[in-house]
Amino acid sequence: MRILIVAALAMLFGVSGADAQQQRGRATTRKPKPKPVPVKPKIEPAKVTCPESLGIGVKTGASYCFVIAGSDPALGVLVTIPPHTGEATLSFDLHNRHTYSEEQMKAGRGFAQYTAVIGVLSMKGELIDRGAVQTEFRAARDVHERISGGAGPGGVKAVAPVGAEHVAIVIPAGIDQVSLLGEVLNATTAAGRESTAPGRPVAIVSNVTIEYRPRR
Repeated sequence: MRILIVAALAMLFGVSGADAQQQRGRATTRKPKPKPVPVKPKIEPAKVTCPESLGIGVKTGASYCFVIAGSDPALGVLVTIPPHTGEATLSFDLHNRHTYSEEQMKAGRGFAQYTAVIGVLSMKGELIDRGAVQTEFRAARDVHERISGGAGPGGVKAVAPVGAEHVAIVIPAGIDQVSLLGEVLNATTAAGRESTAPGRPVAIVSNVTIEYRPRR
């Protein structure tokens, strides 16, 4: 009889132990955490502080800003990058600066040739990258767009952007503002040769946008 009781107790405790182990196993089984959803990049017009504005285009309504020659980032075209993670991409259209003259065109002296180079710098003065545009002007159709607010026929300004080079520059992580400054200008116009001079316009920018991943 004692042997039967011991055997029964052994079977009881054995089953109970197995049940406990199964319960403990079920209790420690957890579903894997879902992977975080990647933040989609945003593309939007950039917040731009323009030290010297050319004006608004009569066709597109785009805002045009002079890029001034110099080395102090605080005096350049300032572009703010919204709070973000990782790298961002700064994009803009780069134009040469041309003074249109109907009299020169009629006299056959309207030809002009321009090469401009600008730098994109951090606010510490570190060069991130460069953009360049090269343009020849021969006829009125070579003007990219006329600018409103002038005294010329149709109320447009004599100074106008010519050429349009789309520039895209990767901005390293951790930078929340950059500066656009003029570096090189080689121009041949009816008035002669023109080169870079501190404080003078080198080029024109428009359609400034930022692509970035918003910070969570």
